Amino acid sequence: MSTATLSPTRPAPGTEPGRHRAAPPPTASWWRRTLRGPADQPAWIRQALLVLLAGTAALYLWNLSASGTANEFYAAAVQAGTTSWKAWLFGSLDSGNAITVDKPPAALWVMVASARIFGFSSWSLLVPQALMGVASVGLLFGAVRRWAGPVAGLVAGAALALTPAAVLMFRFDNPDAMLTLLLVAGGYAVVRAVDAVSTRSATWWLVAAGAAVGLGFLTKMGQALLVVPAFGLVYLVTGPTRLRTRILQLLAALAAMVGSAGWFIALVELWPAADRPYIGGSTNNSLLELALGYNGIGRLFGENGTGGGDGGVFGGGAGGANGSFGGAAGITRLFTGEIALEVSWLLPAALIVTAACLWVTLRAPRTDRLRAAMLLWGGWTLVTGLVLSFMSGTMHPYYTVALAPGIAALVGIGTVALWRRRASIVPRGALVAAVAATAAWDFVLLAGSGEPFAWVRWIVLASGLVAVAGLVAGSMRRIVVVGLAAAALTGLVGTGAYAVTTAATAHTGSIPSVGTSASAMGGPGGGDFGGDFGGDFGGDFGGTGAGTPPMSGGGAGGATSTELTALLSTTRSTWSAAVSNSQSAASLELASGTAVMSTGGWSGTDAAVTLTQFRADVAAGEIHYYVADNRGGGPGGGSDSTSAEIAAWVQKTFGSTTVGGQQVYDLTSPIAG
Repeated sequence: MSTATLSPTRPAPGTEPGRHRAAPPPTASWWRRTLRGPADQPAWIRQALLVLLAGTAALYLWNLSASGTANEFYAAAVQAGTTSWKAWLFGSLDSGNAITVDKPPAALWVMVASARIFGFSSWSLLVPQALMGVASVGLLFGAVRRWAGPVAGLVAGAALALTPAAVLMFRFDNPDAMLTLLLVAGGYAVVRAVDAVSTRSATWWLVAAGAAVGLGFLTKMGQALLVVPAFGLVYLVTGPTRLRTRILQLLAALAAMVGSAGWFIALVELWPAADRPYIGGSTNNSLLELALGYNGIGRLFGENGTGGGDGGVFGGGAGGANGSFGGAAGITRLFTGEIALEVSWLLPAALIVTAACLWVTLRAPRTDRLRAAMLLWGGWTLVTGLVLSFMSGTMHPYYTVALAPGIAALVGIGTVALWRRRASIVPRGALVAAVAATAAWDFVLLAGSGEPFAWVRWIVLASGLVAVAGLVAGSMRRIVVVGLAAAALTGLVGTGAYAVTTAATAHTGSIPSVGTSASAMGGPGGGDFGGDFGGDFGGDFGGTGAGTPPMSGGGAGGATSTELTALLSTTRSTWSAAVSNSQSAASLELASGTAVMSTGGWSGTDAAVTLTQFRADVAAGEIHYYVADNRGGGPGGGSDSTSAEIAAWVQKTFGSTTVGGQQVYDLTSPIAG
């Protein structure tokens, strides 16, 4: 069997002229043409794709509203955006526009648009996320198919759809869903640029890729930039034009990336600070500082209040958020604890097939598409994986959803490419190693998961043995078919079981986890980590990673009582109440339907509202109540924070009553004298 790689002009396998049925006549119905697909491809490709997308939609949309408002922090910002255009633009936590969430607002723009059209509800909040997941699967299929054929595209799409981290995030209101979609769109655009038949067309596709990454920056800032090295490298190496032109085209893409993100940063920086909300998470009310500090260097090195980390190439120190959320920094992080359960099911196979594909393309031409695919999706996976592994700042396991498209593409492209070359010893050996590694690793993951469906590990192990035997000894057609079926079963059963279980479980709070419960975060090397995490941190951050939706207003400041909700609902001031932190403010907003001021941001340490500003707002009748933080340890996260100063002034100036178990100060009735 030929082992030649695909050339830029050679059509993908299965799509050559004469290998498909005749196209339907022009008078065929729209429905038939949709099912049949383009005339230059076999009918089964479109039909298989539609089945894949329909299955993905069912998985992501099924019982979606069971999670309620999911992450209340972002849900409150969406609710605020439905009543205030300024809150929609800036991503404000409250409709009074005191402070924004600690991320740029691109993901909120989409969710607010849905909530404005359909009314604010769990469904309108989460459906855009689920549809982004379906679109991501479709775009990944399209990108992979162009260089590796439809079978590889279908494998990649299915692998992405069934990655537990993807299921979790595409059913949740965090920004990661939109980030993943934009990055896949950028990858698709790079593929089209490499395939372009004219310099002009290639340039515009690169500009589109840059714009997608820029919008990704407005979604989750620095994490969007992790794919840029792979995007630039693959076009620089395999682009169809001469080197000087390729460099100029990449500069155009860079300009598009800067422009698509920079316009909003410039808007915020030039807007008078007194007439816009404080930028949550920043130290000086600057979106640019937020990008470079809290969501930039702070994430890598553990500075600016994002946790100290526990070593690794990006910094030192012990403990901090790094140890609590994402496990110890290091090369094994992706294979331990909750992170392993979220994204690592096919990671060993992806690494093996990538190395093998790069080996077989050593003597291939510069524009070889298999090498290009390994540079694109392998570079994506390598850079993102290393950064997530060694970052010493806050590292939540669900960040790894950004790895899912790269891993899925590598598995789809690599396995199909090696299968076509199975007559040679290296491709066949790599396939055997990939299947064996997947079976062994998934068996270990399932055995340590603590889930009731862990018994499926025996199915994975058995199918893996059959697949390996078929690959080693198979020469008859029947043996080949059995081996392929067993290999597919090996790769999809483990991750699929976790994916379905994740979709069947309600997830709430700011740190959701895959599987059936927040404590199911063990896995290899992480048995104690899961239980400690669920017990120590679940209540503090607004619900657990799984289970039933929270009580109305349940959040970081404790469950909001019916009495307090009723009290706030009767107010007519700009803010019904003020609290020291954004988690409590979000819970109260969602429960009461009113604006609640967060004086100190996420942790109570942001200088969002000064004491002078707060006193002026109280004197003007803008704030009716102040609700004390009931978590203990003092308000505002520290005696030197502005939120602590405000809390101390309120305590001295106003009397308090207990409403539903919480201490409430009426800011319209100061103590006499």
